[in-house]
Parts: sequence; structure tokens; C-alpha cells
Amino acid sequence: MLPVNPIKQPDTQLRVLGLLIGVGFCVLLAGLWFVQVFSSKKFAESLEDQAVRSVRIPAVRGKILDRNGQPFAENRPSYNVELYLAELGRHFHAEYMRIRPAGARLTRSDRESLEWAARYNVVSNITAQVGDWLQQPQVIDQRKFQRHYNEVRALPISILQNLNAVQVARFAERPGVFPGLDLEIQPMRVYPHGGLAAHVLGSLTRDDSSQEEEDAFYHYRLPDWKGVTGMEGIFDGQMRGTAGTKSMTVNRLGYRQQETVLRAPEPGDNLVLTLDFKLQRAVEAALAGPYGAQTRGAAVVMDVQTGDVLAMASAPSFEPAEFMGRISTERWTNVLNHPIQKPMLNRATQENYHPGSILKLLTALAALEMEKLDPKEVFNVEADPERPGKGCIHVGNRKVRDTVAAGPYNFKKALMHSSNSYFIHQGLKPGVLQKMIMLGEKFHLGERTGILPRQETAGEFPDQTDLVRRWQPGDTANLCIGQGKVSVSPLQIALLTSAIANGGKVFWPRLVLRLEPSDPQFGEKVSEFPPRVRDELGVKPENLRLIHEAMLAEVEEAGGTGTGAIIRGLKIGGKTGTAEIEQGGKVVDKTTWFASFAPVDRPKWAVVVMVESGASGGKTCAPIARLIYQALLNRERDGGQKPATLALN
Repeated sequence: MLPVNPIKQPDTQLRVLGLLIGVGFCVLLAGLWFVQVFSSKKFAESLEDQAVRSVRIPAVRGKILDRNGQPFAENRPSYNVELYLAELGRHFHAEYMRIRPAGARLTRSDRESLEWAARYNVVSNITAQVGDWLQQPQVIDQRKFQRHYNEVRALPISILQNLNAVQVARFAERPGVFPGLDLEIQPMRVYPHGGLAAHVLGSLTRDDSSQEEEDAFYHYRLPDWKGVTGMEGIFDGQMRGTAGTKSMTVNRLGYRQQETVLRAPEPGDNLVLTLDFKLQRAVEAALAGPYGAQTRGAAVVMDVQTGDVLAMASAPSFEPAEFMGRISTERWTNVLNHPIQKPMLNRATQENYHPGSILKLLTALAALEMEKLDPKEVFNVEADPERPGKGCIHVGNRKVRDTVAAGPYNFKKALMHSSNSYFIHQGLKPGVLQKMIMLGEKFHLGERTGILPRQETAGEFPDQTDLVRRWQPGDTANLCIGQGKVSVSPLQIALLTSAIANGGKVFWPRLVLRLEPSDPQFGEKVSEFPPRVRDELGVKPENLRLIHEAMLAEVEEAGGTGTGAIIRGLKIGGKTGTAEIEQGGKVVDKTTWFASFAPVDRPKWAVVVMVESGASGGKTCAPIARLIYQALLNRERDGGQKPATLALN
């Protein structure tokens, strides 16, 4: 066992160390007492003066792309100068003391008025100085400032938006030159090509509300947008993404002290359309050709083998970006809500038109299917004594005027020259009218396609019940030439033409190829929208072939009404139409048409052009179609999209 020697001599270093430790404990105890006892009331009051507020952070909206990835709608950073009011307290007080009358005894109301004036003066002066500094003059609206101060004081107020690169650089050169200023970046929806495909894209409106599966309650909401019409409206939920959340600590005056992001926003999906950007641009340019900005019409280009809408134009158009700001009453009344031009109306899907002679294709197909029409048989159009050189036909006591000369017509010649008499004669044969109604149901005339909900007309087409009510031979005559109880949209005519071209498949029109995640980190998978066949005509191929040959002759042979569409080396089959609009028994306007497909021997595309108040289908619409076909040939030369795999519905 080892002996333990006691410390006989005092250790000075240990004594000093022990003393220091003791002093340290005393300091800590004093600090704890100061915080927990002496300052407890102060901290308790501070906690009572603070509050935590939740803030909704909108997600970045998904892009809208064409089939090749070109953007129709996208987002770009917007550099905004924001002003935090919390950092202006002493400036507010200084301004208040400056404008306060010296020695005056003020009532509470007087003090509040002066305080409001002081705050506005400070913010207004800073806004004006920043505007001059960045060479973007700006005036802050007093009511806007008061509303912001009363409702969302903790959030910054935006005083300058969408700074350019030079302004951003100038701001960065002198940080802190004004109190409370900060440069913030926010995503801004932009349409890089202006009004291109505007009726398909649709528009947005300001909406900061929560969506499904989102927190419903927030104290504050940052600016967000909601789709109203078009693709922006239909796929708003998918493109809008999921909002994020941040918490903000504010003091008893309502000013921000600190903030923490609790959940980052998840960006929305990108929407890929069937439209081809270059083709859409060419179609809109061609449609505007005849009458420029005064053109009222529509054009649809469709892939006849898939139902893909490659281009859909309506004139006049509008700028989707306009609806993201404030539209003046004058602009809305005189332009956007014009009673005749109606730029907000999608004439390709949303308006009813008599198809005129386009419906002679249906009359011919019904008569051929019923074996009532012999293509080689000649029908003599009688002369109209009131119009020398023109023909007519009598239906009961009514005389129907013809646009062609009196004389003999077989099927091809009648379609080429668009004889009313010939097709009325065929439609009045037993069983043909009933077959027309049945085929109309197969084409789904008088029904919506669902392509643009709330922006589509069903049109009108008689059914079997109409035939047992007050149907007269005159009604049949009107139907055979596309007048009377029949109205369609250009999209419906494009579907009809496609079915005639492809051998009898009636498609659901397709505008969307897929939804895909804009950021793979948040997206799950791509959602595909395959082509869908809606119906089958079930007609004889030889009858369709006869119609193809007659439509080709209308474009390529002398005397045909569609020769304005002819392109050397491309076999185009077409049918012109001119529908008269009557009021009070007088013709007051016309709707002109050209429905076509090409190449006739191996159909790929259907092109339908409609122009209101045109000269005629041959003179007004066929030349427009020619320009569109030239753009299609250019597209194919540059490498167009292959048709997608079909899906039966």
C-alpha cells in the first residue's frame, strides 16, 4: 500500500484558478437574475407585441410549348424595387414633426391625418427619387399606399417593376442609398410572340386564393395568377403548381422583423401542345392577308391521320398579357369588346356559321351510299328566266337560284362548279335525307368536341325527330346546300374533311400532346394524351374515292371554284362554300369557306379556311389555303412530326 503524502505547502496557482471559477459562477448567476427577474417584464411585453404571420408563396407557373418545344407562354425573372416600411419609422416621425403646426393643440383625428400625410410624403418622395435615379418616373397612388399600410404592412410595397439590365446595374452600384429599399426577383408570365395562338392559350387573371390540397388559411398572400380561358384555364391546376409557405414575425406595429421559409413552392407542369409554332405563325399571317386588321375569320389545320390540331387561328386576335394588368375602359369598350370585330371570340370553335356548299360533300356521300347517285348520270339544270345565263331549280312553289349556268351536269362537274340544283335534286330522292341525318350523327355535327370547354359551340344539325314535325321539302333543299337548320364551326368542318380524307375515321380533335414536369425534382412522370377515334363512318371506300376525285378536280381543273388554292406538285382536294346571311328577306352578308385536304393520293393534312364578309370561297378563302399549304410543305421539308399511335375510344 502506497503512502499518501498530504499537501503541506499552499499551491498559489490552484488558489487563483479556484477564485476565477468562483467569480465566473457569480457573473453567470447575476446574468440569470438580470434576465429572469429584473428584465422579465420587458421580455414579456416584447413577446406580447410580437406575432407570427403565415405568408403564401406562389409557385412558378409551367410553360406552354409547341410540339417541338418552342414556347408560346413562359416565365422570365422580373426585377422589382420593393420598399419595406418597417425601416422608415424615424423618417415618418421626422416628416410628422416637420409638417406638424408649431404650438398647435391637435385632436386625435388631426394627429392621425398628419401621420398619414407624413407616411405618404416619405414613401412618395422615395418613389420619385428612385424613379429619377433609375430613369423610370413613378408616382405612388395614395389609395394604394393606404390600403397596403392598413392590410399588409409587414410585406414590402412594390414601387418599380420589371427593371431592365441597365437599371438593375445602377441599383446594384449604390446599395443602401435609400432606406428600406431592396431588389427582389419574381417570376413573370410572358407571351414572347404577343397574340400568336392567343385564343388557344387563353388568359390569366389575378387570383391569390388557395387551391385543392393547399393550406386554406394565410395571413398574407403574395401575387398569383389563375387561368380563365383557353389552355391557361383548362390546365390551370397542373400549370399553377403548389404554393409554398413562410412564417413572418411582426411587431406590434405590424412591421416585419424576421421570416423563415417553411415549405418551398413546387413549380407547375409544362403543357406541350399539338400546335406547330412556325405553322401557326404562317397561318395567322395568311388569314390576315385579305383585309389586314379588319379580317374576321378562322383557319384550322389538322393532321387527318391523328386528329392533331397543327394550327388554329382566329382573327382578329388579342394580347393575353393585357389581362395581367389593368385594362382601361376605353380599351375594353372600343377594342376588346367591339360588337363587330369581337377579338375575344374564338371564331374557330365558338361561333356558328352556315357551311354553305361545304355541306354538299355530305349530300353527295349520302346519295352515293344510298345508291341514288350515279356519278356519270347527267342532270340538266333549268334556266332561270329572271337571270339570263344562270340556272335554278323549283322545290314545290319555291324557286331556288343557282350560281351556275343552266345545262347538263354530272357529279364531278356539279361539285367542281358547286351547282345548287344538282345537289338539291339528289337530296330530294327517297332515303337520301335520312342517310344525311345518320351521317351527320356519325360526324357528330351539332355536338361539342370538348376541345375548349366554355369556348365552343355545339352548332346545329337536324335529327330524326325533326323529320316528323314540320319538315318540308324546302327544308331538305336548304340542308343539301348548307343553309337552313344547320350551323357549324370551322373546327367541325375540319373534322368532317379529315374523316372524308382518311377513309372514315372521325377523331376527337387533339390540342395537347402531354403534361411534363418543369423540374424533375418535383415532377412524377409525363402524362400523355394519345389520339382518340370518336367514330367510324362505315361508308364504302369507292364512294369516298369518287368524292376525292371530284374535290381534286375542283382545285386543278379549269372552271373549278377552288383553283385559287392550286400548288404545282401537290394534289389538293377542296370544296368552296359561300353561305348567305339574310335579314328581313334580304341578303346582308356572306360567310365564305374553303375546306380541303392534301395530298389526295395519301392524305396528311386538312385545311379549312372561313372568312366573314368575304367575296366568295374561291376568291377569298382558297388563296389563303394555298399559302397555308405552302407553309406545310416548308414544314415537311424542314422535318415535321410523325403521326402518333392511335387509341380507340
